[in-house]
Amino acid sequence: MQNSGPKVTPWEVRGEVDYEELIREFGVEPLNEELINRIERHAGYLHVLLRRNVFFAHREFGEWMDSYERGVETVLYTGRGPSGYTHLGHLVPWIFTKYLQDAFKADLYFQVTDDEKFLINPGMSVEEVKRYTDDNLLDIIAVGFDPKRTKIFTNLSYTKELYNIAVRVAKHVTFSTARATFGFTESSNIGIIFFPAMQAAPCFLPQTLKGTDAHVLIPCAIDQEPYWRITRDVAPKLGYRKPAGIYSKFIPGLGAGGKMSASMPETCIFLSDSPEEAKKKIRNAFTGGQPTVREQREKGGDPDVCVVYWYLYYLFDEDDKSVAETYEACRRGNRICGECKEQLAEKVAAFLVEHQRRREGARSILDEFLLRD
Repeated sequence: MQNSGPKVTPWEVRGEVDYEELIREFGVEPLNEELINRIERHAGYLHVLLRRNVFFAHREFGEWMDSYERGVETVLYTGRGPSGYTHLGHLVPWIFTKYLQDAFKADLYFQVTDDEKFLINPGMSVEEVKRYTDDNLLDIIAVGFDPKRTKIFTNLSYTKELYNIAVRVAKHVTFSTARATFGFTESSNIGIIFFPAMQAAPCFLPQTLKGTDAHVLIPCAIDQEPYWRITRDVAPKLGYRKPAGIYSKFIPGLGAGGKMSASMPETCIFLSDSPEEAKKKIRNAFTGGQPTVREQREKGGDPDVCVVYWYLYYLFDEDDKSVAETYEACRRGNRICGECKEQLAEKVAAFLVEHQRRREGARSILDEFLLRD
């Protein structure tokens, strides 16, 4: 790809993402109706992130459900790279992971890759990464994971067990494979070249800690999928099942095109934003509306390119009828952008108030979740 075009790697997502092209490029499969119906049967209801095709692709998710139905222990694994404060886009895989944890009564291993963020960001100190880590941990717990079934660990504070697994992984991965998968060059530091083995390690952590068989599923955004290709190649060589994956799309940023990115704060609604800050950002968000109210009434808008509509669609309006009505009202000019912005602003503000309340409560239960050396 040209530098100016779309790009999707574990460290950078740029431009308009073609998800059908990513399915072909990464060799994953679309999440089909049969699999979605199986999830619904186990969960008792269909999560909005499935109904709206936000989780859209997978690798051997059906086999993971087969294991569950046969009585094999099924485990979840997801994570967070603490390079900044948490924003709404980071929440999508976590919310869905909680849904799966509740549906399948699964243990969750949650990796915080503080080592990666130190290694990949030239100007970031270990102390700065630790500040973000401490902050992000509260947002993770505030999602509502079951403390009896959830273990959270950071790579820099839970090193011994992870490293013992990672070196076994690393022994089976050549530099040629890592370079082809991640684009490493001669100027890449040796820490980040080794890091994929650390990210693979939690796929085999439950088996190591318990000494029993387990089948791991990784819910994550699609940009992280290259890690699991390497992990799946190594798993049989270490005597483990290949991990399965289920992958989400990206939440758009507040501007025109691209995903929400902490490196561009103006595109983000951070979970630490005050309700008024969030409302101000939403009122300035990109829409598919016409330049004037009169033109909007006459010509209608384009909800397909409207960030405000997509936020309602992805996260903030679970009523399918309501979302469909919003779409048609915009197209026909029966609704103006200000109305949708105010609707979204109020919903986001209410969400932030509740999340921040739970976040404060997380401080007192943090130790119930953490694994440390």
